Amino acid sequence: MGKKIVVLNGSPRMKGNTAALIREFTKGAEEAGHQVVRFDLQKMDIHPCLGCYQGGKDPESPCVQKDGMLDIYPHYKQADVVVLASPLYYWTVSGQLKCAFDRLFAVAECSPNYANPQKECALLMAAEGDGFEETVYWYERLMGHLGWTDVGRVLCGGVTAVGDIEGNPKLEEARQLGRSL
Repeated sequence: MGKKIVVLNGSPRMKGNTAALIREFTKGAEEAGHQVVRFDLQKMDIHPCLGCYQGGKDPESPCVQKDGMLDIYPHYKQADVVVLASPLYYWTVSGQLKCAFDRLFAVAECSPNYANPQKECALLMAAEGDGFEETVYWYERLMGHLGWTDVGRVLCGGVTAVGDIEGNPKLEEARQLGRSL
């Protein structure tokens, strides 16, 4: 039986280089029999976390804010794997991705001790340069704090304009990562 995978796409470009990584990852995952649901965060109405600690009262609607996260929560709770996909913006993930990820805290609030659901996680990133160090540091720390398992990363530098990634071996690496889960 395949895994349930949620892709949180933090790229504002729906046909950009990050989207190409997601496309190939998804192909590989589906070839391996997994189910993939993709959320294009740029298109969704998602507000920043209020830091109110008022979530968790209703597991079906864990956050007090009623916005686009309501579409994500059920899939996130059922997911075996969460894929964080983003272009590299100022040496880290995009604001769209960070904003949505912060809002997942409302699910942890459903637990009396704020326990996050246990997941596997992958990181897909495209960038003009190759300065992924700060994001990798953040990602590794995030995995440790959440108790999640890193199942792989595809970091593709040297791609700026839409389509620059076509023909890049990182696309096959993304497909293989999806297949390997």
